[in-house]
Amino acid sequence: MLSLLSTLVALPFLFLIPCLFITSYICFPVFLTKLLGLIKFKAARDDDDNEKRDEATCVVREEELQRELMPRHVSFILDGNRRWAKRDGLTTAQGHEAGTKRIIEIAEVCFELGIHTVSAFAFSTENWGRDKFEVKCLMSLFNHYLKSNIQYFQRKEVRVSVIGNKTKIPESLLKEIHEIEEATKATRISISSWHLVKKSEKGLIREEDVDEALIERELLTNCSDFPSPDLMIRTSGEQRISNFFLWQLAYTELFYSPVLWPDFDKDKLLEALASYQGRERRFGCRV
Repeated sequence: MLSLLSTLVALPFLFLIPCLFITSYICFPVFLTKLLGLIKFKAARDDDDNEKRDEATCVVREEELQRELMPRHVSFILDGNRRWAKRDGLTTAQGHEAGTKRIIEIAEVCFELGIHTVSAFAFSTENWGRDKFEVKCLMSLFNHYLKSNIQYFQRKEVRVSVIGNKTKIPESLLKEIHEIEEATKATRISISSWHLVKKSEKGLIREEDVDEALIERELLTNCSDFPSPDLMIRTSGEQRISNFFLWQLAYTELFYSPVLWPDFDKDKLLEALASYQGRERRFGCRV
Protein backbone atom coordinates (compact mmCIF):
# COMPACT_ATOMS: atom_id res chain seq x y z
CA MET A 1 0.00 0.00 0.00
CA LEU A 2 1.23 3.40 -0.90
CA SER A 3 0.08 6.32 1.08
CA LEU A 4 1.52 9.77 0.42
CA LEU A 5 1.58 12.09 3.38
CA SER A 6 2.02 15.72 2.76
CA THR A 7 3.01 17.85 5.12
CA LEU A 8 2.45 15.02 3.37
CA VAL A 9 1.11 15.16 -0.16
CA ALA A 10 -0.12 12.10 -1.92
CA LEU A 11 0.58 11.56 -5.58
CA PRO A 12 -1.62 8.76 -6.65
CA PHE A 13 -1.46 6.75 -9.12
CA LEU A 14 -4.95 7.95 -8.79
CA PHE A 15 -22.71 12.38 -17.82
CA LEU A 16 -25.28 11.26 -18.57
CA ILE A 17 -26.30 13.51 -21.45
CA PRO A 18 -29.93 14.48 -20.91
CA CYS A 19 -32.14 13.59 -23.85
CA LEU A 20 -34.88 15.89 -25.05
CA PHE A 21 -37.84 14.05 -26.48
CA ILE A 22 -40.16 16.06 -28.70
CA THR A 23 -43.46 14.50 -29.57
CA SER A 24 -45.20 15.75 -32.67
CA TYR A 25 -48.96 15.77 -32.79
CA ILE A 26 -50.52 15.55 -36.23
CA CYS A 27 -53.76 17.14 -35.06
CA PHE A 28 -51.98 20.06 -33.42
CA PRO A 29 -55.00 22.42 -33.11
CA VAL A 30 -57.06 19.71 -31.39
CA PHE A 31 -54.35 18.94 -28.82
CA LEU A 32 -53.05 22.48 -28.36
CA THR A 33 -54.95 23.16 -25.13
CA LYS A 34 -53.95 19.86 -23.60
CA LEU A 35 -50.36 20.37 -24.72
CA LEU A 36 -50.20 23.83 -23.14
CA GLY A 37 -51.58 22.35 -19.94
CA LEU A 38 -48.92 19.68 -20.05
CA ILE A 39 -46.23 22.31 -20.57
CA LYS A 40 -47.49 24.33 -17.59
CA PHE A 41 -47.64 21.24 -15.41
CA LYS A 42 -44.17 20.15 -16.45
CA ALA A 43 -42.76 23.64 -15.97
CA ALA A 44 -44.18 23.80 -12.45
CA ARG A 45 -42.79 20.37 -11.68
CA ASP A 46 -39.39 21.34 -13.10
CA ASP A 47 -39.36 24.45 -10.89
CA ASP A 48 -39.99 22.27 -7.84
CA ASP A 49 -37.27 19.86 -8.92
CA ASN A 50 -34.83 22.70 -9.50
CA GLU A 51 -35.54 24.11 -6.04
CA LYS A 52 -34.93 20.71 -4.48
CA ARG A 53 -31.75 20.32 -6.51
CA ASP A 54 -30.53 23.77 -5.47
CA GLU A 55 -31.13 22.92 -1.82
CA ALA A 56 -29.36 19.57 -2.18
CA THR A 57 -26.35 21.08 -3.95
CA CYS A 58 -26.06 24.19 -1.82
CA VAL A 59 -22.50 25.45 -2.22
CA VAL A 60 -20.56 26.12 0.97
CA ARG A 61 -18.58 29.35 0.86
CA GLU A 62 -15.06 29.44 2.21
CA GLU A 63 -15.83 32.35 4.52
CA GLU A 64 -18.56 30.28 6.20
CA LEU A 65 -15.95 27.90 7.61
CA GLN A 66 -14.15 28.57 10.89
CA ARG A 67 -10.37 28.47 10.63
CA GLU A 68 -9.99 27.43 14.25
CA LEU A 69 -12.16 24.35 13.60
CA MET A 70 -10.24 23.13 10.56
CA PRO A 71 -9.02 19.53 10.76
CA ARG A 72 -5.27 19.29 11.16
CA HIS A 73 -5.00 16.16 9.03
CA VAL A 74 -7.33 15.21 6.16
CA SER A 75 -6.95 11.86 4.40
CA PHE A 76 -8.42 10.82 1.07
CA ILE A 77 -9.35 7.52 -0.52
CA LEU A 78 -9.05 8.36 -4.21
CA ASP A 79 -11.86 6.33 -5.70
CA GLY A 80 -13.40 6.54 -9.16
CA ASN A 81 -10.62 7.29 -11.65
CA ARG A 82 -11.49 4.34 -13.90
CA ARG A 83 -15.25 4.94 -13.77
CA TRP A 84 -14.66 8.63 -14.54
CA ALA A 85 -12.63 7.70 -17.62
CA LYS A 86 -15.17 5.12 -18.81
CA ARG A 87 -18.02 7.59 -18.36
CA ASP A 88 -16.30 10.19 -20.53
CA GLY A 89 -15.02 7.77 -23.16
CA LEU A 90 -11.38 8.02 -22.08
CA THR A 91 -8.73 5.44 -21.37
CA THR A 92 -8.03 4.11 -17.88
CA ALA A 93 -4.60 5.76 -18.00
CA GLN A 94 -6.22 9.14 -18.70
CA GLY A 95 -8.50 8.61 -15.70
CA HIS A 96 -5.56 7.94 -13.40
CA GLU A 97 -3.70 10.95 -14.78
CA ALA A 98 -6.71 13.19 -14.09
CA GLY A 99 -6.87 11.77 -10.58
CA THR A 100 -3.19 12.44 -9.99
CA LYS A 101 -3.52 16.03 -11.09
CA ARG A 102 -6.54 16.43 -8.82
CA ILE A 103 -4.75 15.37 -5.62
CA ILE A 104 -2.10 18.03 -6.14
CA GLU A 105 -4.80 20.67 -6.67
CA ILE A 106 -6.83 19.55 -3.65
CA ALA A 107 -3.75 19.36 -1.42
CA GLU A 108 -2.87 22.93 -2.32
CA VAL A 109 -6.40 24.09 -1.42
CA CYS A 110 -6.12 22.23 1.89
CA PHE A 111 -2.89 24.01 2.77
CA GLU A 112 -4.40 27.38 1.84
CA LEU A 113 -7.28 26.65 4.22
CA GLY A 114 -4.88 26.00 7.07
CA ILE A 115 -4.92 22.19 7.01
CA HIS A 116 -1.51 20.94 8.08
CA THR A 117 -1.37 17.39 6.71
CA VAL A 118 -2.90 15.70 3.67
CA SER A 119 -2.65 11.98 3.06
CA ALA A 120 -4.01 9.86 0.26
CA PHE A 121 -4.56 6.16 -0.33
CA ALA A 122 -2.87 5.88 -3.70
CA PHE A 123 -2.28 2.17 -4.20
CA SER A 124 -3.31 -0.82 -2.10
CA THR A 125 -1.76 -4.28 -1.90
CA GLU A 126 -4.84 -5.60 -3.72
CA ASN A 127 -4.17 -3.25 -6.63
CA TRP A 128 -1.21 -5.38 -7.67
CA GLY A 129 -3.80 -7.86 -8.94
CA ARG A 130 -5.07 -5.45 -11.58
CA ASP A 131 -4.22 -5.65 -15.28
CA LYS A 132 -0.42 -5.51 -15.65
CA PHE A 133 -0.59 -2.70 -18.19
CA GLU A 134 -2.71 -0.58 -15.82
CA VAL A 135 -0.29 -1.20 -12.94
CA LYS A 136 2.64 -0.26 -15.18
CA CYS A 137 0.87 2.97 -16.17
CA LEU A 138 0.24 3.79 -12.50
CA MET A 139 3.88 3.25 -11.57
CA SER A 140 4.91 5.43 -14.50
CA LEU A 141 2.50 8.15 -13.38
CA PHE A 142 3.84 8.08 -9.83
CA ASN A 143 7.35 8.35 -11.19
CA HIS A 144 6.53 11.24 -13.50
CA TYR A 145 4.61 13.33 -10.97
CA LEU A 146 7.13 12.84 -8.20
CA LYS A 147 10.01 13.78 -10.47
CA SER A 148 8.31 16.77 -12.09
CA ASN A 149 7.03 18.26 -8.82
CA ILE A 150 10.13 18.19 -6.61
CA GLN A 151 10.83 21.89 -7.11
CA TYR A 152 7.15 22.73 -6.58
CA PHE A 153 7.10 20.95 -3.22
CA GLN A 154 10.32 22.61 -2.17
CA ARG A 155 9.01 26.03 -3.14
CA LYS A 156 5.75 25.45 -1.27
CA GLU A 157 7.67 23.99 1.71
CA VAL A 158 5.70 20.76 1.47
CA ARG A 159 7.21 17.64 3.01
CA VAL A 160 6.48 14.48 1.06
CA SER A 161 6.59 10.97 2.53
CA VAL A 162 5.65 7.77 0.74
CA ILE A 163 4.73 5.12 3.29
CA GLY A 164 3.61 1.53 3.11
CA ASN A 165 4.97 -1.75 1.78
CA LYS A 166 7.37 -0.86 -1.01
CA THR A 167 8.77 -4.33 -1.73
CA LYS A 168 7.13 -4.65 -5.17
CA ILE A 169 7.74 -1.10 -6.35
CA PRO A 170 10.06 -0.82 -9.40
CA GLU A 171 13.60 0.34 -8.69
CA SER A 172 13.21 3.45 -10.84
CA LEU A 173 10.22 4.59 -8.78
CA LEU A 174 11.94 3.76 -5.49
CA LYS A 175 14.79 6.02 -6.62
CA GLU A 176 12.37 8.91 -7.25
CA ILE A 177 10.67 8.32 -3.91
CA HIS A 178 14.01 8.48 -2.12
CA GLU A 179 15.01 11.65 -3.96
CA ILE A 180 11.79 13.52 -3.24
CA GLU A 181 11.76 12.46 0.41
CA GLU A 182 15.35 13.65 0.80
CA ALA A 183 14.66 16.86 -1.11
CA THR A 184 11.68 17.68 1.10
CA LYS A 185 13.36 16.55 4.32
CA ALA A 186 11.13 13.50 4.83
CA THR A 187 12.02 10.66 7.17
CA ARG A 188 11.92 7.16 5.84
CA ILE A 189 10.14 4.90 8.33
CA SER A 190 9.67 1.14 8.29
CA ILE A 191 6.34 -0.65 8.65
CA SER A 192 5.49 -0.40 12.37
CA SER A 193 4.66 -4.04 13.21
CA TRP A 194 7.76 -5.28 11.37
CA HIS A 195 9.85 -2.64 13.11
CA LEU A 196 8.61 -3.79 16.52
CA VAL A 197 9.41 -7.42 15.73
CA LYS A 198 12.96 -6.50 14.70
CA LYS A 199 13.46 -4.47 17.88
CA SER A 200 12.21 -7.41 19.91
CA GLU A 201 14.57 -9.82 18.14
CA LYS A 202 17.50 -7.56 18.99
CA GLY A 203 16.46 -7.41 22.63
CA LEU A 204 15.69 -3.70 22.44
CA ILE A 205 12.15 -4.17 23.76
CA ARG A 206 10.42 -6.84 25.82
CA GLU A 207 7.05 -8.44 25.06
CA GLU A 208 5.51 -6.75 28.11
CA ASP A 209 6.66 -3.36 26.79
CA VAL A 210 4.36 -3.56 23.77
CA ASP A 211 1.24 -1.50 24.40
CA GLU A 212 -0.89 1.06 22.57
CA ALA A 213 1.47 3.92 23.33
CA LEU A 214 4.43 2.01 21.88
CA ILE A 215 2.50 1.07 18.75
CA GLU A 216 1.44 4.71 18.33
CA ARG A 217 5.09 5.78 18.42
CA GLU A 218 5.99 3.24 15.73
CA LEU A 219 3.23 4.12 13.26
CA LEU A 220 4.26 4.94 9.70
CA THR A 221 2.28 8.15 9.92
CA ASN A 222 4.57 9.48 12.64
CA CYS A 223 6.50 11.16 9.86
CA SER A 224 3.73 13.76 10.34
CA ASP A 225 3.07 15.93 13.38
CA PHE A 226 -0.53 14.68 13.23
CA PRO A 227 -0.41 10.93 12.53
CA SER A 228 -4.14 10.26 12.98
CA PRO A 229 -6.49 11.94 10.47
CA ASP A 230 -9.25 14.17 11.84
CA LEU A 231 -11.27 13.71 8.65
CA MET A 232 -11.25 10.97 6.04
CA ILE A 233 -12.95 11.59 2.68
CA ARG A 234 -13.77 8.81 0.23
CA THR A 235 -15.13 9.61 -3.21
CA SER A 236 -17.29 7.74 -5.76
CA GLY A 237 -20.06 6.82 -3.34
CA GLU A 238 -18.32 3.78 -1.88
CA GLN A 239 -18.81 3.70 1.90
CA ARG A 240 -15.97 1.72 3.41
CA ILE A 241 -12.37 2.34 4.47
CA SER A 242 -10.91 -0.80 2.83
CA ASN A 243 -7.52 -1.43 4.46
CA PHE A 244 -6.48 2.20 4.76
CA PHE A 245 -5.06 3.48 8.08
CA LEU A 246 -6.88 0.81 10.09
CA TRP A 247 -5.30 1.90 13.37
CA GLN A 248 -5.23 5.64 12.73
CA LEU A 249 -8.91 5.97 11.69
CA ALA A 250 -10.32 4.80 15.04
CA TYR A 251 -11.77 8.22 15.91
CA THR A 252 -11.57 9.88 12.52
CA GLU A 253 -14.71 11.57 11.17
CA LEU A 254 -15.76 9.95 7.89
CA PHE A 255 -17.25 11.71 4.87
CA TYR A 256 -18.41 9.86 1.76
CA SER A 257 -18.83 11.90 -1.41
CA PRO A 258 -20.86 10.58 -4.36
CA VAL A 259 -18.64 12.26 -6.98
CA LEU A 260 -15.83 10.43 -8.75
CA TRP A 261 -12.36 11.49 -7.61
CA PRO A 262 -11.33 13.52 -10.71
CA ASP A 263 -14.54 15.56 -10.23
CA PHE A 264 -13.83 16.26 -6.54
CA ASP A 265 -13.15 20.00 -6.55
CA LYS A 266 -12.84 22.82 -4.02
CA ASP A 267 -16.62 23.12 -3.60
CA LYS A 268 -16.86 19.42 -2.71
CA LEU A 269 -13.97 19.81 -0.27
CA LEU A 270 -15.66 22.76 1.41
CA GLU A 271 -18.84 20.70 1.69
CA ALA A 272 -16.92 17.95 3.48
CA LEU A 273 -15.21 20.45 5.78
CA ALA A 274 -18.54 22.06 6.65
CA SER A 275 -19.90 18.63 7.57
CA TYR A 276 -16.85 18.03 9.75
CA GLN A 277 -17.16 21.37 11.53
CA GLY A 278 -20.79 20.65 12.31
CA ARG A 279 -19.98 17.46 14.22
CA GLU A 280 -19.26 16.96 17.91
CA ARG A 281 -16.13 14.88 18.39
CA ARG A 282 -16.21 12.95 21.68
CA PHE A 283 -13.49 10.35 21.08
CA GLY A 284 -15.53 7.71 22.92
CA CYS A 285 -16.14 9.96 25.93
CA ARG A 286 -19.13 11.97 27.08
CA VAL A 287 -18.73 15.71 26.68
